[in-house]
Amino acid sequence: MDFLNDYLIYLIPVFGLIGIAVMAVKAAWVTKQDPGDGDMVKLAGYIADGAMAFLRAEWKVLGGFVFIAGLLLAWSGTTVATSSPIIAVSFVIGAFLSAFAGYLGMRIATKANVRTTQAARTSLAQALKVSFTGGTVMGLGVAGLAIIGLGSLFIVFYTVYVKNTGGTVNGEAMAKALDVLAGFSLGAESIALFARVGGGIYTKAADVGADLVGKVEAGIPEDDVRNPATIADNVGDNVGDVAGMGADLFGSYVATMLATMVLGREIVSHDNFGGIAPILLPMVIAGLGLVFSIVGTSFVKIKNETDSVQKALNIGNWASIILTAIATYFVVQWMLPNDSFHMVRDEDASHAIKAGSLVFTKNGVFMSIVVGLIVGTLMSIITEYYTAMGKRPVLSIIRQSSTGHATNIIGGLAVGMESTVLPILVLASGIYGSYHFAGLYGVAIAAAGMMATTAMQLAIDAFGPIADNAGGIAEMSRLPEEVRHRTDNLDAVGNTTAATGKGFAIASAALTSLALFAAFVGVAGIEHIDIYKADVLAGLFVGGMIPFIFSALCISAVGRAAMAMVEEVRRQFREIPGIMEYKAKPEYEKCVAISTKASIREMVAPGLIALITPIIIGFAFGPEVLGGLLAGVTVSGVLMGIFQSNAGGAWDNAKKSFEKGVEINGEMHYKKSDPHKASVTGDTVGDPFKDTSGPSMNILIKLMSIVSLVIAPHLNYQVQNNPRIQRQLQKQSMNTHVVIKADKKV
Repeated sequence: MDFLNDYLIYLIPVFGLIGIAVMAVKAAWVTKQDPGDGDMVKLAGYIADGAMAFLRAEWKVLGGFVFIAGLLLAWSGTTVATSSPIIAVSFVIGAFLSAFAGYLGMRIATKANVRTTQAARTSLAQALKVSFTGGTVMGLGVAGLAIIGLGSLFIVFYTVYVKNTGGTVNGEAMAKALDVLAGFSLGAESIALFARVGGGIYTKAADVGADLVGKVEAGIPEDDVRNPATIADNVGDNVGDVAGMGADLFGSYVATMLATMVLGREIVSHDNFGGIAPILLPMVIAGLGLVFSIVGTSFVKIKNETDSVQKALNIGNWASIILTAIATYFVVQWMLPNDSFHMVRDEDASHAIKAGSLVFTKNGVFMSIVVGLIVGTLMSIITEYYTAMGKRPVLSIIRQSSTGHATNIIGGLAVGMESTVLPILVLASGIYGSYHFAGLYGVAIAAAGMMATTAMQLAIDAFGPIADNAGGIAEMSRLPEEVRHRTDNLDAVGNTTAATGKGFAIASAALTSLALFAAFVGVAGIEHIDIYKADVLAGLFVGGMIPFIFSALCISAVGRAAMAMVEEVRRQFREIPGIMEYKAKPEYEKCVAISTKASIREMVAPGLIALITPIIIGFAFGPEVLGGLLAGVTVSGVLMGIFQSNAGGAWDNAKKSFEKGVEINGEMHYKKSDPHKASVTGDTVGDPFKDTSGPSMNILIKLMSIVSLVIAPHLNYQVQNNPRIQRQLQKQSMNTHVVIKADKKV
C-alpha cells in the first residue's frame, strides 16, 4: 500500500495506456473482418476519402488558429505570477490530442461501416459485434488519450511548479500548475467546438439536400446510389457524429477532471499523498471508469435475430456504471483521510473556518459521486423515452403526421420543449444533492463520476453512425432486403443512443460548467455575484442570449449549404442523362466539395463567439459581470441543447417508424404515404437541431467557462491593482447599505 501511496500519481497515465492497448487490439480485429465485394469496397472508399478530405481542410484552418492562440497564451502567461508561457505548450497538446482522438475514431469508423454491411449478410448478431467494436475503438481512444495527456502533464507541472519549488498544495504554486494545465482543456474544447460545428454543418447540409431532392422530389429511397448527395451524406455521419463527437467528449472528459482538480486544490486534506488526494481523485476515478468500460463492452452481445439490440447496449452500460460505483467507494475510502474537509476560501484571516461554511467527509464525497452516476443514468433514460420508437412522444408526432407537414412540425417542437422538464429537475436535484454532501467540490466530483464511463458512453454513441453508414452502403450496393432490415434495426437503435449520448453530454456539461464557474469565482478573487447590480444583471441577460444567436448561425449555415446542395443535385438529375436508369454515375465529388467548403467557412463565426465574448466582457466590465454572463449562458444553453437534441431525435425516429409501418386511426401507413412525407419534412427540420446546434451547446457553455477560468488570474490582477476599480467596488459596497426613504406627502 505504501508503494501505491508513493507512486499513484505515476500510475494514472497507465490507465490510459491500458485503454489505448485494448483499442489497438479491437481496431486490428475490425480491420481483419471481410469488407465485402468490390462494389461495397469502392463505395466505402469514396466515404473514407471524403471524410479525410474534410479533416485535412479543417485542420488547415484550425492549425492557424492554434498557432495564433498559442502565441497569445504564451504572452499572457508572462503577465501574472500564477501563470506561465508554458500554458501555450499545454494548449497545443490539448488541441492536438483532441483532433487526434476524433481522427482515430473516424478512421476505424470508415473501416467498420462496410464490414458491418458485410456482417449483416450473415446475422444481426455479427453486424452488432462489428459495429459496436468499431464504436468501442472510438470510446477507448478518446478516454485513453485524455487520461494519458492530462495525467502526464499534471505530473510534469506538479513536479516543476510545486515539488521543485517547495510550494504548498493549497498555495500559489499549485494554482500556477493548474492554471498552466487549464491550457490543455482550453485546447481540447476549442478544437471540439470547431469540429462539432463544422462536422454538424457538413453532415446536415448533405443530409437535408439529399432528402429534399432524393426522397421528396424524386421519390427514390434514402441512400440510393443514384442520389449525387448520398456519398456526402454518409461522409457527414463520420465527420460529424464520429470525429465531432469524439473531440466533443474528449473536451468534456478533460474539462470535468480539470474543474474538480482546481476545486480540489482549495481543500485542506491531511492524506497519505502529500495533501493532493482531492486533486488526484477525479483522474483515478476516470482511470477506473475506463477499465470497467472495457469490462462492460464484453456484455454487449446478442444471439438471435429477435434479440433486442437496445437491451444488449443497456446491459453493457449498466455493468460499467455499477462496477465503477463499487470500485469508487473503496478508492475514496483509501485515498481520503478520516478527517472532515473544508475549502481554503472558507477560512478567515485567523485560519478559523467561517461561520456557515460547509464541512464534509469522505463519505460525503462518495455520495456526491453516486449522485453524479444517478443523474447521468436518469438523463439517458429520460432522453431514450423522448426519442425512442414506440414511446408516447414519438407516437404523438406520428399521429400528427397524418394531418400534414405543419402539424408534424408542431408536434416535434412540443415534444422538444416538454423534454426539458424532467432533465432540468434531475439536474437541479443533482446539483442540490451533490452540494449537500460535499459542497462545490461535491458538484465537481459528481460530474467526474458521471463522466467516468465516457469510454462506454462513446462506444454506444459511435456505434450509431457506423450502423447508419452500413445501411447506406447496403442500399447503394442494392443488397438483399434482409441485409437492409438488419442495418435499419441497428440504425434505429443508433438514433436513440445518439440522442441519449447528447443528453448525457449536456447533463455533464451543466455540472462541469457549474464546477468551472465555482473555480472561476475562486481564482478571479470575487466572493459572490450580486444580480442586484445592474451591470451583472445585464451580463446575465446577454449570456442568456448567446445560445440563441449561436444556434441561429449554425442553423442558417446548414440552410445555406443545403440550398446549394439541392441546386447541385437538381442540376445533376437534369443535366446528366441516365442517372435514374443506373446508366450514368453521379458526380459525388461535387456534392462533397459543397459540404466541405460550406462547413469550413461557416464554422468560424460561432466558434469566435464562444472564444472572444468572455475575454471582451471580462476585461471591459470585470469578473463579476463575466460571472453573470456565464450564469446566463449555462442555463440558456442547457435548455436549448436538451430541447433541440430531443426534438430532432424524436422527429428522426418518427420518420423511421414508417419504414416498418405505423397504424394511425386504424389504418396502416408506410413509406411514400402522405404521413411519411410529412415526417420527412419534420426530420429535415430536426436535422440541424440534433446534429449541429443542439449538441454544440454543451461545448459552448464549457468553452466559455474554461476561457473565463484561464483569464481569471489576469482579471484578479486587474482588480487588485487598478485604483479605479477598487474605488468602484468600495462605492458599490457602500451603496448596498444605503436605505432611501421617500418623503410622505399629505
